[in-house]
Amino acid sequence: MKVVLTIAGSDSCGGAGIQADLKTFSALGTYGMSVITAVTAQNTRGVVDIREMDEEIVEKQINYLFADIKIDAVKIGMVSNSGLIRVIADCLKKNQAKNIVVDPVMVSKSGHHLLKPEAKDQLVKMLFPLATVVTPNIYEAALLTGERLENLDDMKEAAQKILGHGCANVIIKGGHLTGDAVDVLYDGSNFMFYQGSRIETKNTHGTGCTFSSAIAAYLARGCTLPEAIGLAKEYINTAIAHSIELGHGYGPTHHFYSLYKKAGVSD
Repeated sequence: MKVVLTIAGSDSCGGAGIQADLKTFSALGTYGMSVITAVTAQNTRGVVDIREMDEEIVEKQINYLFADIKIDAVKIGMVSNSGLIRVIADCLKKNQAKNIVVDPVMVSKSGHHLLKPEAKDQLVKMLFPLATVVTPNIYEAALLTGERLENLDDMKEAAQKILGHGCANVIIKGGHLTGDAVDVLYDGSNFMFYQGSRIETKNTHGTGCTFSSAIAAYLARGCTLPEAIGLAKEYINTAIAHSIELGHGYGPTHHFYSLYKKAGVSD
């Protein structure tokens, strides 16, 4: 079985962060492991507090896993400060990690800043050059480029700018634009477009985490990046279409819908 590692924050509500990542890895037939960078206090209504892990324990988590286990892909999610970013980058380079998916988690759906402003440049400088693909949504792409994204042409231009920071590929997720949800992949030479019908639901908590984790899982299983993104798009669309009505805010997607359906388990 292929092994995928998530390096990210913990979501006490279970819909995003390492919880979403591990559910996704399992649903897609890979073995998931985690390095926790922060613990959040949150529910479906939003994030209320964050406690960051210290650099030493994050470093030990990563190095001890690589010392013992062959890791086929790595997903990086919430890394909130410059020190953690430096440690993660150093560890991944030291251990020659491959198939690295960087999801630049900056702001929660409720507007809580998950990446300290002074750490943005370090994220770009130290982790982007290690990435097989970077997966910002349009708001994160706007923060990375300083430009507002309102249409497909804006997304293409932003993708070119972000690729200039050294990552091998960038896919900008268009789910927050109006109309169909179109994602734009740029590899430095060509654009590819992944189109999906818009699903009318408020229950989209953790979609970005889930999508990037699915890409990592499919890369671990040997798919090319375009194949991995296409399959991840199908997976997240199904998870959103059968999202779970939980709490009083934004509910989670259904990571195990296809497996539950096969097992005869109702929603």
